[in-house]
Amino acid sequence: MKACYPGTFDPLTNGHMDIIERAASIADELIVAIMVNPDKRVLFSVSERIDMIKEAVQHLPNVAVVASEGLTVDLCRRLGANVLIRGIRAVMDYEYELQQSTANMMLDDTIESIFLVATPELSFISSSVVKNLVMSGGDAEKFVPNPVNRQLKEKIHGNHSGI
Repeated sequence: MKACYPGTFDPLTNGHMDIIERAASIADELIVAIMVNPDKRVLFSVSERIDMIKEAVQHLPNVAVVASEGLTVDLCRRLGANVLIRGIRAVMDYEYELQQSTANMMLDDTIESIFLVATPELSFISSSVVKNLVMSGGDAEKFVPNPVNRQLKEKIHGNHSGI
């Protein structure tokens, strides 16, 4: 099974890593896809996110990282992925993901969506929470992989108005 785990990953969190590691254990190949949305304001460039994620997943030999724009189902077709991995933290996520998965199913019924429920102790972590924490002077060490924490500190220390 070739699976794709799409997201913005701005930045990658330990919650994302939990989903990546669990998905990598059930997929032959997992592609972490940084989906670029020009309307979404991000802290890290695509190349910075690619580098951070690659460093964080280097212990997973069946995981690759790509960036793409447009529809996720189109990316899956191009990559030959037949499964979309999505993480669910709360009921609110489920409702959104159900809508997205139903739309994706209408666009290409050969691509299945698999929902992985967040590990309870990581279910509250979001990229927004992490950025706000660091912007307020906190340390995100417990919430993001080490390479991400290092980059967050450097980015926010040098640019307090960039979010």
